[in-house]
Amino acid sequence: MIRHLVLFKLNEGVERSEPRVAAGAAAFEALDGQVPEIAHWECAWNFSDRPIAYDYAINCAVADRAALQRYLEHPAHQAAAGQWREFATWVIADYEF
Repeated sequence: MIRHLVLFKLNEGVERSEPRVAAGAAAFEALDGQVPEIAHWECAWNFSDRPIAYDYAINCAVADRAALQRYLEHPAHQAAAGQWREFATWVIADYEF
């Protein structure tokens, strides 16, 4: 199995309450039912207010590296990630478990 972790940081001046941010979060929340490769899916807003904290996280699992690639290329994933490119930056980690 592959764990795919993504941590998002809203860009300077961007607020969670903005409609485009809410739409981006909703797009990620909907991926679990749209992308068949997803074996496990979690995404949520971070509640920590520590200065090093990121704002939003995705924790998902797929069967293998080929499934991860299909997930990344899936049109629903591409559309969701495209929304976030407008207002956030992120870091990822992919590892086998």
